[in-house]
Amino acid sequence: MKIAIIGTGYVGLVTGTCFAEFGHDVVCVDKIEEKITRLRQGQIPIYEPGLDILVAKNVAEGRLSFTTKLEEAVPDTEAVFIAVGTPSSRRGDGYADLSYIYAAAKEIAPCLRGYTVVIDKSTVPVGTARQVARIIREANPQADFDVASNPEFLREGAAIADFMRPDRVVIGVDSERSEQVLRDIYKPLYLQETPIVSTSIETAELTKYAANAFLAVKISFINEIASVCEAVGADVTALAKGIGMDGRIGSKFLHPGPGYGGSCFPKDTLALMRLVQEYGENLRIVEAAVDVNSAQKARMVKKIRDAVGGSEAKKTIGVLGLTFKPETDDMRDAPAITILPALLEKGATIRAHDPKGMDEAKKYLPDGIEYVDNAYAACEGADAVVLMTEWNQYRALDIEKIKQDMRTPVFIDLRNVYDPAVMRAHGFQYVGVGRQ
Repeated sequence: MKIAIIGTGYVGLVTGTCFAEFGHDVVCVDKIEEKITRLRQGQIPIYEPGLDILVAKNVAEGRLSFTTKLEEAVPDTEAVFIAVGTPSSRRGDGYADLSYIYAAAKEIAPCLRGYTVVIDKSTVPVGTARQVARIIREANPQADFDVASNPEFLREGAAIADFMRPDRVVIGVDSERSEQVLRDIYKPLYLQETPIVSTSIETAELTKYAANAFLAVKISFINEIASVCEAVGADVTALAKGIGMDGRIGSKFLHPGPGYGGSCFPKDTLALMRLVQEYGENLRIVEAAVDVNSAQKARMVKKIRDAVGGSEAKKTIGVLGLTFKPETDDMRDAPAITILPALLEKGATIRAHDPKGMDEAKKYLPDGIEYVDNAYAACEGADAVVLMTEWNQYRALDIEKIKQDMRTPVFIDLRNVYDPAVMRAHGFQYVGVGRQ
């Protein structure tokens, strides 16, 4: 099947590459000429494990190509996926900015030839697909098309596995014709008996937001429980294990830390709250989760401040990890963006390392942070070390070497990677989240 993907960001590039791996002929389109040039040269603009290999393979085998011109990609395709960004509104009110979606729809319209399914892959509020259909119809009244919703459920750092072996595929359609096209696209997954949830367009659009909101609530819940554990002398790690073994609850997203970040949870929870307010409803649980997440980052600043004696002034703090999670270079809404500037403002010197995210971090963090080549360099002469992101290479550090290189052996583990008893046996003052 011939498929066009509009947008070569995180969702678009992973989606297009995996569809090509399924055996489809895929053309990825992006307005940014430099990005397309780099992709044609085999340079991947994002870090996602294994993506570079998969792109190179499918380009070499002729199933995947890149262009800046819609007129080269859209005509004669059977499906066009819109995978452009939907950031929070520039107005700062939490609404999703749909200008890129609507612009793509308007530009796609005159290029349509024959029956085509235009599919929203980007995360969009309920009603967006109807607006996309209206825009295409007004721009090209002769077009033979349907609009559908096919939300993505990709975890950064595990996106290829999530796409190739998904828990489910959700498709929102209005016609049997468009449903059949989408089922044909995902036919390679039939061998794995992947469930395909076929529903209305509005339900599919809302499913994505509901899923992200639920996971955000789960993270905020365990972070609040962690605070209670600290107050009463309990251990949140054992507690999370105890409740996570309950099949009704599950163990995923029950790991306390400095708060959620990334490209999805922060903006999607806000966009969902604004959407339901338009309908005169509310989501008090989601609102509380957003508030808890904001407060959690502030609590981490205080935790670090208390650990270094009540003042960051003239203290050197080593930071391990900057991205919002491991196995990605994504800095969007990472806890480090809130925590590190607060420490700098109080007079701290910060020496930081991240395996993949330092170039991106420089775009988001203020000047004054020293970026170093490895974890041990970040610890040299430090009054405290903060483990901010749980990259695998930070899980088995030479603790004795770190202690010898530090000025003061204070280890602040915001991801609860290390055993408190072991760290204290090595002479560290150990501070975790929700642990004594």
